[in-house]
Amino acid sequence: MEFFQDLGISNELFTLVVLPILIFFARVADVSIATIRVIFVLQGKKSIAPILGFFEALIWLLAIGQIILHINNPISYVAYASGFAAGTYVGMFIEEKLALGRVVVRVITGRPADKLIEYLKANDFRYSNIDATGNDGKVNIIFTVVKREVLTTLIPTIKSYNPRAFFTIEGVKKVSDEELTINENKGVILGKMLSFKRR
Repeated sequence: MEFFQDLGISNELFTLVVLPILIFFARVADVSIATIRVIFVLQGKKSIAPILGFFEALIWLLAIGQIILHINNPISYVAYASGFAAGTYVGMFIEEKLALGRVVVRVITGRPADKLIEYLKANDFRYSNIDATGNDGKVNIIFTVVKREVLTTLIPTIKSYNPRAFFTIEGVKKVSDEELTINENKGVILGKMLSFKRR
C-alpha cells in the first residue's frame, strides 16, 4: 500500500481500481497454473505438479488475503470471479499449445489400410493392426500411441487415406517405455514457453 502511495495513488483509487486489477491478474495466474497442474497430475508428472501447486496456493492466498482486507469492496469480488473465468481459458489455451503428453489413436477403416500402415512405418510410429468385423463387414483397427503434438499432422493424414475412417483419441497417463524417452522430453516445456515469448 505504501508503495502505491509513494506513486501518488490515493487510497480510494487503489481500492476501486488498482486492487481489483491486481486481484484479477492474480486469479488469472493461479487458475492458469491450476489448470496445467491438473493435466500434469493426470499424466503422472510427479516432479512438476507439486511445484505448480506451491505457486498456485501462494498466489491464491495473496489474492484472497486482499479480498478479506477489503471485504466491503464489491468490485474486488467481480475481479476475483472474472479472473477465475479468464484464468480457466488461459490455462486451457496454454495447455493446448504446449500439447504435452501422449495419446492413443484408434482408427477403424473399411478400406485397405496398407498405405496408412506404410506411413506409420516410415515415420517410426509404433502401431498394432487388427482384423475385425463391423456393421458393414470386415474392417481394420489400427492402434498407435503418439505425442499430442503429432496429431496436427497425423489426423489429416488419416483423412487423406480414408476420409470416412472412424477414429478416436484418448489420453494416456503412462506408457511402458516412457523412461526411454526422458532425454528427448527434457526442455520441451521450457522451449515451448520461450517460443511463445518470441512471438
